[in-house]
Amino acid sequence: MRLAKYIALAGIASRRRAEQLVASGRVRVSGKVVTDPARDVDERSGVTIDGQAVAREPHRYYMVNKPAGVVSTSRDPQGRPKVTDLVDSEARLYPVGRLDAETTGLILLTNDGELANRLTHPSFEVEKAYRARVRGSVRERELRELRFGVELEDGRTGRAKARMLERGRGTTVLEIVIHEGRKRQVRRMCEAVGHPVIELERIRFGPLMLGRLASGGSRKLRPEEVERLRKA
Repeated sequence: MRLAKYIALAGIASRRRAEQLVASGRVRVSGKVVTDPARDVDERSGVTIDGQAVAREPHRYYMVNKPAGVVSTSRDPQGRPKVTDLVDSEARLYPVGRLDAETTGLILLTNDGELANRLTHPSFEVEKAYRARVRGSVRERELRELRFGVELEDGRTGRAKARMLERGRGTTVLEIVIHEGRKRQVRRMCEAVGHPVIELERIRFGPLMLGRLASGGSRKLRPEEVERLRKA
């Protein structure tokens, strides 16, 4: 097995982060520094990171309803509350995809680096659904713009699904489904058609729905849910 993949499957880091750890000279195999992430290793190879043995831990999978103000990371230099703080687990968990600090809703935590990579890699086009309350009254023409793609500073967005859920006084509630993962993408898409986001919540990731999980709450995924994610 490739060294970077072995580290990712151990739940220590994502595949990309594992490659960075190897390249930085922090990884040893049988006591010798290895900087090639493609080096073949197995359980008997004696892989260590900063002197600590790398052992494959059982995979864990959690769904979390992230509140506003919580960052989608396992570490934060600014000391802000982290999404990993919301799960009582001894496993080294990492968020699958990210939500900006003010966006709420469904985020997955796992130590299964291979599954995390498949769920976030653009080539797999895993859908994410959001409920967005935006300023103003959204017209059908603007919904069509969201569906067919809008121009952002980092390029045109892919096709999306967009529908109106509710119209209120000065605001509109939309459901937007995308399969890309650009930074603050839904917020930027809505702003591009003239309707800045007031509130944003992710309600679905692939086949998994947020449902009635309370804000700040978490739960383990059932085996059949994990299998559905693998097929997504």
